[in-house]
Amino acid sequence: MFRYTLVGYDGSPSSQRAFQTAVAFARCGQGRVRVVSVLQVTEGGADACALMMADSGAHRAQELLDELLAMEPDARSMVDVEVTHGSPGDVLLSQVQQHDIDHIVIGHTERGALARWLLGSVSTDVLARAHVPVTVVR
Repeated sequence: MFRYTLVGYDGSPSSQRAFQTAVAFARCGQGRVRVVSVLQVTEGGADACALMMADSGAHRAQELLDELLAMEPDARSMVDVEVTHGSPGDVLLSQVQQHDIDHIVIGHTERGALARWLLGSVSTDVLARAHVPVTVVR
């Protein structure tokens, strides 16, 4: 079974289901779950992003953990959280190497073709580039 499962989390219903699925996998195999919330800064550049992370990173991580434990109260001992910034697909894939992740669970939100073309799809990006098993939750 999987030892360390990564979940990309943005608070959407599909990412909530992804988290719950990852916890279920972890319970089956006595694994752990790493939940990463990626903040994207579209204006202001790297300086604004660094300032935002310094001001709110630890606070947001605690809020994220509280939100997750409200869904799965008994998962505290198996969940790690991180709030970071960057391109979601790139960040999630870099987590695989940095933390010896052996499985990714990610939510998928239905978008129209135009929205996918303009905004991209994190799940599609991760599926295309991951070198570990990926579970996509709808």
